[in-house]
Amino acid sequence: MTKITANHVDRAAFVYIRQSTADQLLNNPESRRRQYGLADRARQLGWTTVEVIDDDLGRSGGGINRPGFERLLAAICESRVGAVFAIEASRLARNGRDWHTLIEFCGLVGTVIVDEDGIYDPRHPNDRLLLGMKGTMSELELSLFRQRSHEALKQKARRGALFLGVAAGYVRIGHDRIEKDPDQRVQDALRLVFTKFTELQSVRQVHVWLRDEGIPLPVACHKAAAGRSIAWRLPLYNTVHNILTNPVYAGAYAFGRTTSKVSVEDGRKRVNRGVRRPMAEWDVLLKDQHEGYISWSEFERNQQVIADNATAKGSAAVRGAVRRGELLLAGLLRCGHCGRKLYVGYGGKAGRYYCQGALVNHGTERCISFGGLRADHAVGSEVLRVLKPLGINAAVKALAAQTSETSAAQRQLDMALQQARFAAAYARRQYDAVDPDNRLVASELERRWNEALQVVHRLEGEIAALEARKPAPVGEKERRLLMQLGADLELAWSHPAATAATRKRILRAALHEIVARIEGGVIEMVLHWQGGDHTALKLRMNGVGKHRWTVPEDTLSLIRELARLMPDQQIARLLNRAGKPTGRGNGWTKARVCSFRSHHGIAVYRANEWAERGEITLQAAAQIVDVSVMTALRMVRRGIIKGRQLCRGAPWVIKTEDLAACREQKAPRHSLTPNSAQQSFQFQ
Repeated sequence: MTKITANHVDRAAFVYIRQSTADQLLNNPESRRRQYGLADRARQLGWTTVEVIDDDLGRSGGGINRPGFERLLAAICESRVGAVFAIEASRLARNGRDWHTLIEFCGLVGTVIVDEDGIYDPRHPNDRLLLGMKGTMSELELSLFRQRSHEALKQKARRGALFLGVAAGYVRIGHDRIEKDPDQRVQDALRLVFTKFTELQSVRQVHVWLRDEGIPLPVACHKAAAGRSIAWRLPLYNTVHNILTNPVYAGAYAFGRTTSKVSVEDGRKRVNRGVRRPMAEWDVLLKDQHEGYISWSEFERNQQVIADNATAKGSAAVRGAVRRGELLLAGLLRCGHCGRKLYVGYGGKAGRYYCQGALVNHGTERCISFGGLRADHAVGSEVLRVLKPLGINAAVKALAAQTSETSAAQRQLDMALQQARFAAAYARRQYDAVDPDNRLVASELERRWNEALQVVHRLEGEIAALEARKPAPVGEKERRLLMQLGADLELAWSHPAATAATRKRILRAALHEIVARIEGGVIEMVLHWQGGDHTALKLRMNGVGKHRWTVPEDTLSLIRELARLMPDQQIARLLNRAGKPTGRGNGWTKARVCSFRSHHGIAVYRANEWAERGEITLQAAAQIVDVSVMTALRMVRRGIIKGRQLCRGAPWVIKTEDLAACREQKAPRHSLTPNSAQQSFQFQ
């Protein structure tokens, strides 16, 4: 009894063809020919309408989305399929869900399944049982294949002998060993990346610097015809990041740095490959396996810096990269009340540190907020005090690195020019070796030679332009100034050429974190140094309306009292002579005194207010008592006449009643000699 009926033949026969990987498509054509040959078998069995579904070539049958398989299921549900042809069960599905869904749909509409072994009708219990076993064996077979291959790879990786690919800067020696690329240009380019990262402390800034300087980086290219080769390209961000995070450049062998994560989307399995794993979860990590470009300790420091810069990942423990802005403690401060990082806000030129974690997460008030200038100054002074012994060494290194940037860029261009000249010479030798009459070959070789010469000319122009932009060498005067700045770190810290970014890098090199809290109007900060020690600092907060430009209280009191004694012009002269500047350190003028009075609500001086208060000047008192001004001054200083003076240079203020009392108590003049007949001269 045949299982193929007229009902089956009246409908179409669908031939499903699939190969799992692109490598199988390239290297296993015979399997594909066998599967396409199933269309001829379908015609031999009586079908006139045969449709081939090959949409899933290069797709795994392990459960991922397969448009061809979905089209097959849709045709079965529409009762357009009389038979499904596949070379074996594993071609149709490698997972139980797809396989049993296919069997269930075929049983509902009466579709038979045909492979090289036989014909199966899912409506028959025995055939259904056999199909279920075939699907289970197919799924088990895939699992066994994966397990054996993965364990073999891991076993080889544990010896440090598995190299699926070789990073730029290394070449494979044999099958199980690598060593540095002998190309000196490749080595210097990679060393330059690590050197600039040590200086700039940011992957993004290294990438921008390389692009600005026009320095290409080596990239490993894999072509089937030419094999592995090195191409020079201007770097992308991912190129720089991969170089800095790859442990191979630290002389280590690592396996299992990435993994795959499986998720279900729209009822289908989705595999996300290349998910990075923490270093503690790597399958294999063997240090000192080959010569590295940096040490392992330097590699670990680089990873810590990169992790600290990753503020976008939402971690509260990272500090963030050095950014623009004048405040120096951004990323270092942590709230001592709630433990969250402090934010930075700028209002005009001044900035503030504040904690808004409680406000954002719980809708409560901010924990703390304080001005940044005073805190920056206090922390900067403490760091300078600690780093003062290292100042001379830093100055020597600065002298050595004065031309490092231009020399690094020029060295890369010099080596590129050397390589370009070799390529031009090689192209010339090829051109010279060909028969000139063979123009089909000679014209092509001539074109290649011209292109190589153009590259040489372009590089020579870039080197000449770089030489023109090269700064003049440091002279003896500049050298002495730099050594002076090294001996006096405070002078170097406040030097106009020192940028905020430079100061931030110095602070981050010395400090790990600063915990700040406010108690009783006092900012309490604990500085945690990189070495593990800590230092406590206390700063008094400004009161309401106080800021760094505030005039001292004694100056305010003095102006308040002087306004009752003299006009604004004289007050300005007196304050300038007394050495009392404005809040911004400027000298006083009539306009500034007037503005200051208006701001603090001090009334303007009136010409007759001395008389209203019953007060007179020293000159007026001298006229009343009929003595000279100097005599009256001596009388005031001896206490004979009561008077007061606000400050040196201010007018003496004498009460009229005090002067009247002094005149009443004034004793008659006594003779200066014992002779009672002695007379005195009266000088007019």
